[in-house]
Amino acid sequence: MTSKTVAELLSQDGTLQDVSIKGWVRTFRANRFIALNDGSTINNIQCVVDFENFDESLLKRITTGAAIHVTGELVESQGKGQSVEIVVKTLDVLGDSDPETYPIQPKKHSFEFLRENAHLRTRTNTFSAVMRLRSSLSFAVHKYFNENGFNYMHTPIVTGSDAEGAGEMFKVTALDAKNPPLNEDGTVNYKEDFFGKETNLTVSGQLEAETYAMSLGKVYTFGPTFRAENSNTTRHLAEFWMIEPEVAFMDLAGNMDLAEDFMKSVLSYVLEHNKEDLEFLDNRLQKEEEKLPQAQRSDMSLIEKIKFVVDNNFKRVSYTEAIDILRNCKPNKKKKFNYLINEWGADLQSEHERFLVEKHFKCPVILFDYPANIKAFYMRLNEPDAEGRETVRAMDILFPGIGEMVGGSQREERLDVLKEKMKALDIDEKELWWYLDLRKYGTAVHSGFGLGFERLVMFTTGMGNIRDVIPYPRTPQNAEF
Repeated sequence: MTSKTVAELLSQDGTLQDVSIKGWVRTFRANRFIALNDGSTINNIQCVVDFENFDESLLKRITTGAAIHVTGELVESQGKGQSVEIVVKTLDVLGDSDPETYPIQPKKHSFEFLRENAHLRTRTNTFSAVMRLRSSLSFAVHKYFNENGFNYMHTPIVTGSDAEGAGEMFKVTALDAKNPPLNEDGTVNYKEDFFGKETNLTVSGQLEAETYAMSLGKVYTFGPTFRAENSNTTRHLAEFWMIEPEVAFMDLAGNMDLAEDFMKSVLSYVLEHNKEDLEFLDNRLQKEEEKLPQAQRSDMSLIEKIKFVVDNNFKRVSYTEAIDILRNCKPNKKKKFNYLINEWGADLQSEHERFLVEKHFKCPVILFDYPANIKAFYMRLNEPDAEGRETVRAMDILFPGIGEMVGGSQREERLDVLKEKMKALDIDEKELWWYLDLRKYGTAVHSGFGLGFERLVMFTTGMGNIRDVIPYPRTPQNAEF
């Protein structure tokens, strides 16, 4: 007899004579009712045991967390809360289970406790829902790019370049930490290292993706990236996943079109395919917000936020216009912002971005043409504005509740301009000779953007801490599991 999943059985139109199912016990009440879950759905299926037909020693082994195999008849449920249930004919406990030490008991646990037991936390409803949504979002990302003619490329994890110029990178070395080879000036001689040069874990696949876009036209990379930023905030990880498309012959306007269409597509996918998980997480979030002061509660539910993005056109606003709006808005004038906006050139914070989205425009916002001195070297330089200020063709997409979701730009395709920008930032041309070659051989307008996948999962699930949307978070002083 072929085993079915819980999701398959709960979706049956009618009853079945004989069914087989395997899963983990959530609860076992009155030596009669087993709530069984196998991870295929947030819902459990009830298995009804006639204890007179089973040995008492077997029943004692059916504890929370135990893996069991059940066969029986799928019938219309006699109780509330489920449409069907299984009348058990045979029951096997598949492995050992220690009820005294099993940490995920049927009660509410703190997220801090569950992070300490991350290998078991997906046995809870919240984390099983989050990880199913993460999986669906991953599939939706690949589905979108595949259907729109993009080629998927795997960019290097070990690299000799710093794409962001921030310097917060993890070194990769095979040298003896206690006795490394030294140059005459006392510095480490990386020519003796495994790769013959200083190397790091990548912070972005963008630069390598650009090289492929300039031959394949449309590419994307979706893989792990690393930042050695010593930050313990709810939005920072040392290891996370990035989605980075790059497209040849596409300008900033086309880049904004692509990013908007992409975001709406992946969010529409989970609205259609993950309804039960979203409803559960929506209810969870509303219960949590009921504990907060009214002023701290969101104006929209979780599902309303997602639909807010899917159903609205994104408003496109220049950085300069946004600064004028923020400088003259009530929260700024009444000094309600933590970071006051006084002049052009300020680096916008989450509170400013959320104000533009949630209060002023009341739709997702794309800000573009940022000051050149607060953006990366590879962004295309605009002509100075009427006041002589330099901007670049950058764009950020702002969402409700979270602020910046996507960052991108038209890339600088002019060799002389790119060299000047690299020189000003003390970026060695020898390290990026291959990147400069793109501007020497068949240079053309091209653009792309980056999206931190965990930030998208946070937005979609309503989770408040980025450590709760990745299976095993890597943060300062934490590399457990």
